[in-house]
Amino acid sequence: MLDMMKMLGKVKEVQAKVKEVQEGLVNLTASGEAGGGMVTATVNGARQVVDIQIDEALFSPDDKDMLKDLIIAATNKALAEIEIIIKEEMKKTTEGMMPNIPGLDLSGMM
Repeated sequence: MLDMMKMLGKVKEVQAKVKEVQEGLVNLTASGEAGGGMVTATVNGARQVVDIQIDEALFSPDDKDMLKDLIIAATNKALAEIEIIIKEEMKKTTEGMMPNIPGLDLSGMM
């Protein structure tokens, strides 16, 4: 049987590590491209858009709707990529800290 006090101590340790990682996520970035690289969006680990690069060839009133679609697509790709990076960081942080308990998923701590 698991020592409950020891396990509670580990949970607190994991919570502290998770908080530390969460604070550092703002320093992680991911980018997504659309339109063959004509639009690039960059987001950080706090899920904030930090940069948008747009090829000047798209600066035409006729291309307004296409530009909007490309910005949305690039941003969504960047957000999907940062989610993968965040999960990897969380996995590295909590790896080996808790016993393998079926059904215990710490990813919700984000």
